Amino acid sequence: MVKNKINLKNLLNSKWTLVKPVNKEKHFYITVMKYNKNDNILYCLIKSVISKRVQSINWLELKDSDYWIQGWR
Repeated sequence: MVKNKINLKNLLNSKWTLVKPVNKEKHFYITVMKYNKNDNILYCLIKSVISKRVQSINWLELKDSDYWIQGWR
């Protein structure tokens, strides 16, 4: 498995492509990031470009290039 390199400072508003689209949702971007007192990420919200559906995601999942590609492809 190849891992995507993620710069946490640039994660907010970053664009992502789902390798295997679900319900025709392929392109997403990070809309919200919440941190704890120690500046660790608690969660991220990712939004579908086509349906505008928002869901919570563990940002570590974005490192898996079998599921996610950085940018819109």
